[in-house]
Amino acid sequence: MSTMHRRTLLAAALIAGTLPLTATAATVTDTFDVTITIQNACEITTAPTDMAFGAAGPLTSVVTATSSIYVTCTENLAYDIGLDAGANPGTGGDTTTRQMVNGANNVSYDLFQDASYTTHWGTLADTESQAGTGTGAEETYTVYGTVPIQDTPPALTYSDTVTVTVTY
Repeated sequence: MSTMHRRTLLAAALIAGTLPLTATAATVTDTFDVTITIQNACEITTAPTDMAFGAAGPLTSVVTATSSIYVTCTENLAYDIGLDAGANPGTGGDTTTRQMVNGANNVSYDLFQDASYTTHWGTLADTESQAGTGTGAEETYTVYGTVPIQDTPPALTYSDTVTVTVTY
């Protein structure tokens, strides 16, 4: 090798030693799973609204009011909604003769599934519960109430508490 070639190689080596080395980035990857298990379930997602018949005088005509029940169930899940006879049931716990009371005095009332007041709301044990199928979204059910014509008790405030049960 000639001296010239050696000097050129030596100069190239010296120059290369003074230049910064470029680093190449290295990466590695992996994966992870994300899961959730949805179980069949229903919830009363918003509290039922109170049914207020308001103020009335003599009960010589029917008084009406409504309440709403809000239920959310997983999609395609069959369920039933039942209403008990209330804290003050009528004869034999019959759901068609509920009563609002104040002491020994009472006002009879009925709860229906439809605005034509033909289908009573009952418990899950009878045939007057409301069947539904979940959509995954909140569904609203209206409770239609009537205070039928009856002997008018003393001027007081009367009340009852009805329990909503969703079975799935």
